[in-house]
Amino acid sequence: MFVFWGDGSQEAKDLVDAIRVRSTENFNWTFIFILAVVFYVYWSEIHKKNTEAVLAGLALYGVHWLYEIANAVIARIAGYPLWSVSNDSTTFILLIGVCWELSMMFSLAGIISFKMLPQDRSKRYFAKNGKRGISCRLVGALEMALLFALFESFLAGTSNHSFIWVYKWWGVIPVFITTYVPFFLASNYVPDMEPKKRRIFLITEWGLVVVLLAVLIPLGVI
Repeated sequence: MFVFWGDGSQEAKDLVDAIRVRSTENFNWTFIFILAVVFYVYWSEIHKKNTEAVLAGLALYGVHWLYEIANAVIARIAGYPLWSVSNDSTTFILLIGVCWELSMMFSLAGIISFKMLPQDRSKRYFAKNGKRGISCRLVGALEMALLFALFESFLAGTSNHSFIWVYKWWGVIPVFITTYVPFFLASNYVPDMEPKKRRIFLITEWGLVVVLLAVLIPLGVI
C-alpha cells in the first residue's frame, strides 16, 4: 500500500516512457470544476483582505513550479524524472512530474498551511528556562512536509501508479527533506518578511517561472 523508495524496475520506466504530456486524451470536466474551486478560494481571501494567506499560497505555488520545471529538465538530461504521474491517474499532465489535479492542490496548499499556524506566529515551542525554543512556523512546515511525503508514499503504491519513482535512491526521505520542507517554509515564512524583501522574493520567483516556461516549452525541453 505504501511505497517508500523507487525500485528501478522496467515497469516504472515503461510507465514514464508512456507519459503523454499536455495530451487531451483523458480530459474531462473535472478540470473546470477544480479551477473554479481554486478561483473561489483565492478571491474569497482577497475579498476578506487576507493578503498574507494569498501571499502564502503564491509563495508555495511558485516554488512548486520551479521544482516541477527542474524535474522536467532532469528527465530530459538523465532520461527519467525524479517523480512523475501516470496517464491513467489524471485528466491532464502539465509537465512530466505534475498533473492538473496535483498542481491545483499545491496552489491551495500554502494557504492551508498558513491558516493552520497559531494566530500568534511569533510563538515558539519549548521556549522556557532561557531557551529560545522552536518557531511555530518551522514546526508547522515540518509537520506539513511529513504529511505530504507520507501521502506521496501512498500515491506511489496505488494500482494506477498515481506517482512513479524510478530511481532507487529517491523516495520518502529525500522527498520530505529536499522538496516538501522548502515548499512549506516558503508558505510559512514569506508572508511575514519585510514588504520589500517579500516583494523581491515573489517577483523573482514568479519571473523565473514565467521565463523558464516561455523558453523551455517551445524548445521542447519540457
